Amino acid sequence: MGALQKETPVDAFQLLIDLHKGAWRQGPGGDAETEKAVDLACMDRNAPLKVADIGCGTGASTLTLARLLNANITAVDLLPDFLDVLAARARREGVAESITPLCASMDQLPFAEEEFDVIWSEGAIYNIGFKQGIADWQRYLKPGGLLVVSEMSWITQARPSEIQRYWENEYPEIDLVSSKIRALEECGYSPIGYFVLPEHCWLKNYYDPLRASFQGFLSRNGNSQDARAIVEAERKEIELYEKYKAYYGYGVYIARKSGTEKS
Repeated sequence: MGALQKETPVDAFQLLIDLHKGAWRQGPGGDAETEKAVDLACMDRNAPLKVADIGCGTGASTLTLARLLNANITAVDLLPDFLDVLAARARREGVAESITPLCASMDQLPFAEEEFDVIWSEGAIYNIGFKQGIADWQRYLKPGGLLVVSEMSWITQARPSEIQRYWENEYPEIDLVSSKIRALEECGYSPIGYFVLPEHCWLKNYYDPLRASFQGFLSRNGNSQDARAIVEAERKEIELYEKYKAYYGYGVYIARKSGTEKS
């Protein structure tokens, strides 16, 4: 899920940046799943679009969108280190002209009302909470504009107490898919698609590379107590996913802002 939240103590925050900035992804996801969301949203790949990718990290989803769409993408993240990595990757892939990095907090965005055709956010909205995010960002979408966001969700009605306690402590806003869809409707969206990220988005694409980076991270940081604590917390999250992945996951929610759709 990623742990780069603003309330993290400064020293630990810098360690988390060091752990994650070299990773292709800062949370579960996949290029094929990003493309699947584009298709479920029925996005015209040739139409000129203005897109905001909020909480973009080092740019995994941003770069995929730049390859797939004829879009001007504003890539937003709180961390300049991540945006620097994104910019370098965009230059290497030849899509830098389509991407404008923006260092900003997702709860203090400098956007105009109805500025964007699409707001995209993979594995990041938890930093301010799903309900606040979808409510705050709605005003930046044009009427008929699209919201695509992935969010931690329970995918069964009941689940073991161990995983229930863990995620309610880590992210109290975790809830059933039906509750997330109802929140979208209450905030002025018409839900049009939904799917759960498959297991490989967690293990192959995120957790396995993260695990492989632990030893280098500890060595860079002198095997300090704080660094070891971060690694142990990440290992705990991975172990719980491997044990309880049948009960929760990231739901990808696709919705349209209510109002007159663009012609």
